Amino acid sequence: MTLFNKSLMLVGALFVLAGPVAHAEVDAAIAKNIKASLKAANPKVKYGEVRESPIGGVYEVDVDGGANTMFVSADGKHFIYGDLYQVGNGRVVNVSEQRRTTQRAKIMDAQNIDDMIVFSPKGETKGHIYVFTDVDCGYCRKLHNDVPELNRRGIEVRYLAFPRAGLNSLSYRKIATAWCAEDRKKTLTALKNNENVPLNVCANNPVAKEYRLGEDVIDVRGTPTIILEDGTVVPGYLPPATLAKAMGI
Repeated sequence: MTLFNKSLMLVGALFVLAGPVAHAEVDAAIAKNIKASLKAANPKVKYGEVRESPIGGVYEVDVDGGANTMFVSADGKHFIYGDLYQVGNGRVVNVSEQRRTTQRAKIMDAQNIDDMIVFSPKGETKGHIYVFTDVDCGYCRKLHNDVPELNRRGIEVRYLAFPRAGLNSLSYRKIATAWCAEDRKKTLTALKNNENVPLNVCANNPVAKEYRLGEDVIDVRGTPTIILEDGTVVPGYLPPATLAKAMGI
């Protein structure tokens, strides 16, 4: 654990033992002053709304589309960059991650399912997962081999494209080929099986949009990245039984 994270936990221990409080509306002058100070220091960063934090006199400001949070003094002259932890009842809770989890669930639910490659159960669908995937990574292929078992357990798999090498890469052209295919599921499976599939990148495919969603909003750092229905992130591969248990199935 870094000294920075230890400091954040200490802040939580000192100020948040009473539990989270409801966010009141921030005084407009304070919010304006904080945003002005931050923008003057670094105008290239996109700052979100100013909210009251659980710590009196300290305000929350989202950066990176909500992937990270700054805790800023009322005059905008001092800030802590990172997560806020709550200590109490014999446990430590990352309250920043709790809020991000709720936001992620709303963001993913708002995405167009027609832009995804979806593998659905033949019987009852008991739940679904979103998977940011690449066609070349080993654990993406391992997870894809589990899709029939996940479907058997009632779990729908909703794939979003995330070419790890970026948008100007062979990985992009490969995965875009799946999204541009007449039979998306068959083509994606063939690519993940390392079959020789002729590359075909069509116009207006959603790969770039999904890649930016993963990189800029969800903060995907590797593939596969699984997002559960409640917004919880699973950064990597899980066996079907473990994944089903995490979903309460």
